[in-house]
Amino acid sequence: MLRIESLTKRFGANTAVDAASFTVDAPRMIGIIGASGAGKSTMLRMISRLTDASEGRILFDGRDVLQLRGRAKRAWQSDCAMIFQQFNLVPRLDVVSNVLHGTLGQRSTLATMFNLFPREDIHRAIDILERLGIAEHAAKRAEALSGGQQQRVAIARALMQEPKMILADEPIASLDPMNAQTVMEALRRIHEEDGRMVIANLHTLDTARRYCDRVIGMRLGRIVFDGTPAQLTTGAARDIYGAGADFSEDATSTEIRDRDLYAEAALRDAEATV
Repeated sequence: MLRIESLTKRFGANTAVDAASFTVDAPRMIGIIGASGAGKSTMLRMISRLTDASEGRILFDGRDVLQLRGRAKRAWQSDCAMIFQQFNLVPRLDVVSNVLHGTLGQRSTLATMFNLFPREDIHRAIDILERLGIAEHAAKRAEALSGGQQQRVAIARALMQEPKMILADEPIASLDPMNAQTVMEALRRIHEEDGRMVIANLHTLDTARRYCDRVIGMRLGRIVFDGTPAQLTTGAARDIYGAGADFSEDATSTEIRDRDLYAEAALRDAEATV
């Protein structure tokens, strides 16, 4: 389905992604890991055509998406939905309107200006929110929701595009462990139930092992690991992060080891702000 061939991106004298190549032959859930500056975000931005590549090819079902222009490029960006760390919602709009913005590329300019959406799209947006467990918040402003809820709204907006592939750029980086787990479980269900390819940039090894079928490790713009979660050993992680023998995965873990302790800590924090 997806073939990346010698994909390269240069910013002046700096090479952000250096001749990256990999193939995905069926819908998978793939995690891309690596230190900050490894090239993970640039990789996803090139696949989604938010950033142009310097060299290489991106083939999806045999079509080179780097050659697409105009309407064909916009159609690809609908097929290839992006989810960002910052959510990118309109804070003062209600939740369902934010979700409906996933259809803007399919609507006329006039309909977009006046927020005019067909009734069937509104029902579909609410159905997607129901699927993600946040339909009761449909009429609330997006800014009134927690970070985890807002990220699920962003996922719902992406699903409104009916994409063939979902790209998630650090979707849980700004979330607490409980919300991070909820968001990752939602992405995993979408992959399994819809048969959609999901590629997510992740910053923790336990998350990649738990939710992904395949893990790609990047270091200084190059792919230095490509394997199953079971093959992602501590030694392999040291190579990906360029770390020494004192490298500890605990420092990057988002696993919820004790929900009661986590709940108690959250309660103490809440009480401290009262």
